[in-house]
Amino acid sequence: MILLSRRSLLAIAAVVDIALHARPSPVAAKHLAVRHNLPPRHLETMLQALVRAGILKGVRGPRGGYEIAKERRRITAGDIVRAAMASTGEDSMPPIPESRLVDAVVGPMVVHAGSSFLRELDAVTVDDLCRKADSEDVFDDALVAADFTI
Repeated sequence: MILLSRRSLLAIAAVVDIALHARPSPVAAKHLAVRHNLPPRHLETMLQALVRAGILKGVRGPRGGYEIAKERRRITAGDIVRAAMASTGEDSMPPIPESRLVDAVVGPMVVHAGSSFLRELDAVTVDDLCRKADSEDVFDDALVAADFTI
């Protein structure tokens, strides 16, 4: 069972992908989209949220794209998930039930479980995930071909 939202899972994957591919030039959103089989526009709002959180930096221009904003070992999966969650409005969510059971029992248990989950994610850095991706050889070099579109 995966406890992360699709958005959080994609955010972690995008940051790791960018950390692996952003040298010598930034990673274009369309290249990320190809590698993860997504429409490019689907990624833009999430990538901008990661820029606002200081996890990524955007590079403008014809050879622009995204780079990580700090060292891989200083970015945790928890940081990425928090940024992805913060960028998702809860306006469309139904209201939290107001009851003594929720206030005294269920709510505190869920808060504790969420804190434990984020603590585990905070123990994993982007560098850890990049090393694992390298050892598993997860990217086919053919998909990272140069783009000469004008």
